[in-house]
Amino acid sequence: MVSLKTVSEGDAIPAGVATNLRRSLFWMVVVALALRLAVVAFLYPERLSPDRDHWRFAGETGRIAQSIVESRGFSSPFRGSTGPTGIMPPIYPSLLAGVFRLFGIYTRASALVMLSLDSLFSALTCIPVFLIAQRSFRGRTAVWAGWAWTFFPYAIYFSADFIWVTTLATLMLALLFLAALHLEDSTRVALWIGCGVLTGIGGLMDPVVLSVMPLLVLWMCYRRLQKKQRWFVPALAAALACGATVAPWMIRNHRVFHTFVPLRDNFGLELYVGNNGSTWHFAPAGFHPSSADRERNEYVQIGELAYMRHKQAQAVALIKAHPGDFAELTLRRALYMWTNFWSFSRRYLEAEPLDPPNIFLCTALTVLALEGLKRAFQRGASIGMPYAIALFFFPMVYYVTHPQDYYRRPIDPIFVVLAACAVTSWMQGSRKTGAEPTSDPPVISSATYSTKSRPPARPNE
Repeated sequence: MVSLKTVSEGDAIPAGVATNLRRSLFWMVVVALALRLAVVAFLYPERLSPDRDHWRFAGETGRIAQSIVESRGFSSPFRGSTGPTGIMPPIYPSLLAGVFRLFGIYTRASALVMLSLDSLFSALTCIPVFLIAQRSFRGRTAVWAGWAWTFFPYAIYFSADFIWVTTLATLMLALLFLAALHLEDSTRVALWIGCGVLTGIGGLMDPVVLSVMPLLVLWMCYRRLQKKQRWFVPALAAALACGATVAPWMIRNHRVFHTFVPLRDNFGLELYVGNNGSTWHFAPAGFHPSSADRERNEYVQIGELAYMRHKQAQAVALIKAHPGDFAELTLRRALYMWTNFWSFSRRYLEAEPLDPPNIFLCTALTVLALEGLKRAFQRGASIGMPYAIALFFFPMVYYVTHPQDYYRRPIDPIFVVLAACAVTSWMQGSRKTGAEPTSDPPVISSATYSTKSRPPARPNE
């Protein structure tokens, strides 16, 4: 059931207007899906290359899915049968394994199905994008944000050419952000429990979700404390629900590896890929088992956990020996996450020829989003702080490990919403508050609206 409210509180929206709003949101999703599927038709052959035993199909995800289908369990993320793995959480590889069972391993049909699913996930993200913007900034910004996501180049490209968890994680993080915005005013413990379960599911898709959600929940608890509303019991219920959701996977990891392993075990490797003495590229080739026989052989010989610990020890030793270089690299990685700029050297641009236009698009979006964030804080800290938490805390882990162009994608919906806020504020000439006029069209109430890849890029790949 979809409930509607007007911008002015308490008034009912005429049935015809409500229908038009639902129809507008429906067409955002339809147009977004059509665009993405059209691009899939042109790009899907890139996933079918047999090189390196179909590595470009889905990288480690494809290897694990193949192992599941071949009754070898959740294992072998690289070439050959290398034993159990915790290199990534289970949901997306299991989804791909289901597709492999139905349509074949590394087949054209499987590629088309997975890219179509990713395109659907990206198109459905229009809904939380619209509702997030409506919740914070009202109707006009919501319409702009929803249509901006429909035509957003990164959302189109990465969903149509990238069998990876990115688009599903993007949808999940947008839904979680929307849910978190409602925790401040909700008296229902069930909503907090649902948010906890959803957070756990998000963590089982991509643990990067957990870089944002705990802080958002803490902020909502603080806001409830300010209003003298109960917060401890709902927050505890959410935490327990999240823990119960991820517990089976963590128990599996303990049984397999005989030690505590969180949602994934590859932090040491990611730290090493970005901190190994080579700085010409943000993720230089030759330091990952997927692209270097030396690294894969070590991985096979000593086992996954020992390998991850060794890589972390190597990276930490280098960081301690060259703290100044690490500080410089950290700043460069931060700059890359916000602008997509790493280097203009000939060697780098030969490996990343599309970086110049990406720098323009990424930097422009960042500037607009920061302007939108300023407008949000002008409306009040209660509006701006959740966005600030998402923008500034989400990328922190990549500042110390290494970035990739697709690492920022799960937070793109927040960038798009804030950019839409900036644009609509400029259009209205409302530089003082960024608020929209009361003549805005009625909008769907996000409080009551409900509905029952490419593999990691390696240089010289």
